[in-house]
Amino acid sequence: MKFPRRFFLGCFIFIFMGWSCLPSFAISIPDEQKLSYKFMEMMKEQRVILHDPVAMHMINTVGYHILSNLPTQPFNFNFYLINDDSFNAFASPASNIFIYKGLLFALDNIDEFAGIMAHEIAHAVSRHVSQSIDRSKMVSIGSMAGMLAGALIGAAGGGEAASALAMGTMAASQSAMLAFTRENETDADQKAVQFLSETGYCPTGLLSGLTKMRASDYRGIEGIPDYFKTHPGTWNRIINLAGLLADYKPPQEKIKVPDTFDFDMVKYRILGLYGNLDTDFNKLETRLQDEPENPALNYGIGLLYARKNQRALAILHLKKALSVKLFEPMILLELGRIYIHDGQLENAKNVLAGVKDNPIMGLWARYYLAIAQLESGDKLLAEKNLKQVLDEKVEAFPRAYYHLANIMSQKKKQAMSHYYLGVYYSESRDFKNAIRHLGRAIETIEDPKTKEDAQKRLDRIYALPKSKR
Repeated sequence: MKFPRRFFLGCFIFIFMGWSCLPSFAISIPDEQKLSYKFMEMMKEQRVILHDPVAMHMINTVGYHILSNLPTQPFNFNFYLINDDSFNAFASPASNIFIYKGLLFALDNIDEFAGIMAHEIAHAVSRHVSQSIDRSKMVSIGSMAGMLAGALIGAAGGGEAASALAMGTMAASQSAMLAFTRENETDADQKAVQFLSETGYCPTGLLSGLTKMRASDYRGIEGIPDYFKTHPGTWNRIINLAGLLADYKPPQEKIKVPDTFDFDMVKYRILGLYGNLDTDFNKLETRLQDEPENPALNYGIGLLYARKNQRALAILHLKKALSVKLFEPMILLELGRIYIHDGQLENAKNVLAGVKDNPIMGLWARYYLAIAQLESGDKLLAEKNLKQVLDEKVEAFPRAYYHLANIMSQKKKQAMSHYYLGVYYSESRDFKNAIRHLGRAIETIEDPKTKEDAQKRLDRIYALPKSKR
């Protein structure tokens, strides 16, 4: 069982064990916020959230547009992209919505994506998560203990036996929940149709999205898309939705939806950057034979070629995509990055300079521009750009600390070099090296604020169980 799936199982256990300690139907808004805070700590601990600017712009734009027609909610909604190929999406406590990248691969247009988003938003708006507290008591303590043991053994490298234990107990627990959660699914589907109709997305997208996922080529319980394991009663849902939408007619005056990037471009970007290097490459190569001028396919396969270190072919395909999508910033961003790896630093700087002020991708362009500047000897501009990206979105650029350490070393500021390396290794969860460099920084740094920050980071590492460091 691959790591992200173990992680999802861990989250599943956390929610149900946490809920089982609370009074029936008694979870309050503050209690749910506390649950959410702990849940998000687990998420961040596992490093499975993707901070892709293009995908997150699309996800946030669709999500917040759907929410724009709803009354004020008790929680602030947040949307996240999970680095896992599963067909899945779920709402966690306090209105955090998670979309798995595998779900993007399964869908074909923005209406299908909006349909799944609206369904998850409906779960959160209806507080179905909170209502599941009492249901969790239907799950035996033995099942929950088995799930926990399976997850812990799996995390420690227990292999197939641990995976079987975890999946077996998860299946038992899911079965105990089915009679209750089918009602929630129907309710969420009905509300999703209403949300979509009111915000300009075609509600038939939810139906076609579910139908496509159910028709996927799978064999046996292990192959069933995770969306259907965590969202039961799918066939009945499809039948109900088909009946609900049988007489649907688009409004004569079409409601305007906000602009997002072309869905296919986003889909193949995520596949190119984070998909399976072998299987996804073969799929795209086959499709490209039928559609050689398709910009999204050329973009995706160009990114895959870059990961194969075949940079000439990567650049060729990105330029081909650019010939159709003129001045497309998401293509220019990756072209600049690949130019850096190919040693074409001036080309990289020229391309990235044109993207660095883009409201969506500008920060990533500035980060890559800093690397090109550093490699061409312009330490001053590189340092300025690296500090700017860390000031604005620190969680997306942990390696910026590594580059700052390099700059400090070149400037003969060894204490600061140790500090930045300590932060980089801490963020990368290489705690052995983090302890070494933070310790050296504390011994030699003169600036009291930086010394204090280094000490706090070191204290947080020592507060972890020894098994984790």
